[in-house]
Amino acid sequence: MYQVSDQTGRRFVITGANSGTGMEATRRIAAAGGHVVMGVRSEDKGHAAAAEIRQDVPGASLEVRRIDLADLASVHAFVDGILSDGQQLDVLINNAGVMAVPKRMLTADGFELQFGSNFLGPFALTNLLLPHLLSSASPRVVTMASGAANFGRINFRDLQFAESYSPARVYAQSKLADLLLGLHLARVAEDRGWNLLSTIAHPGYTRTNLQSAGPNLGRTTKRFNPLTDLPILPSQDVVTGTEPLLFAATEPGARQGAYYGPRGFGGLVGATKKVELPRSARGVDLASSLWAVAEDLTGTTLPIEVATPSR
Repeated sequence: MYQVSDQTGRRFVITGANSGTGMEATRRIAAAGGHVVMGVRSEDKGHAAAAEIRQDVPGASLEVRRIDLADLASVHAFVDGILSDGQQLDVLINNAGVMAVPKRMLTADGFELQFGSNFLGPFALTNLLLPHLLSSASPRVVTMASGAANFGRINFRDLQFAESYSPARVYAQSKLADLLLGLHLARVAEDRGWNLLSTIAHPGYTRTNLQSAGPNLGRTTKRFNPLTDLPILPSQDVVTGTEPLLFAATEPGARQGAYYGPRGFGGLVGATKKVELPRSARGVDLASSLWAVAEDLTGTTLPIEVATPSR
């Protein structure tokens, strides 16, 4: 098991922190002494998860705050709360996501749900928190991608898949977009001389509520899923599947713009390693073009001025 280094004095925001990889990351970072702001859609579920974590980690330093990444007003409200409390922020972990929504649905802002929740919401959150993050002595932004990014294409002609909706293709596009987000942010940090580390992770094929609930979006009645209900592909538990995310977020030796995932069969299972980028993610111009489009769609931009690190 990956051993998280001492995180005493460091403050994290983790989205989707009430279940799956987000909850496991919260548990292990708290056990290492870090303070975690648990960003969740349901405060009731967030408080229940926090209570469960405190049973395992007595004295865990946690706070629960609501954020709905499918609603930019909610993202702004969350950021306003973080900024108003006056506390330092060191690490943002963009973990939350939805997967393979069976029918085309829209966010509160009219974006296709998967593209909006998985990419545009985290994109806006990242841009809005960056000025605050950059006042930390060693800030990080970690973006959760997926092996599905290998099959993704950015369809600029129809980013919202209004013409021909495919749950799998839309999900793959959203996770490729996440990968491009992390890579472009790393380039920007290098070009501007920021002290920011931007890393990306993917969990392989991990048994989380994304797979177990699948297209039901967390409802209690789930549809048959051959990937989980039949043992076709190797899979791993959440403890193991969270390790690439933890490595990307806490490992002192993590590298700028590095992509971390499982080293085992097909990149689905196993210990963490730096993994190869899919060919579709290697284009600098593609990432820049997508970033510009996302700025227009979300109304958020990179900060021009940055604060001096406080410690």
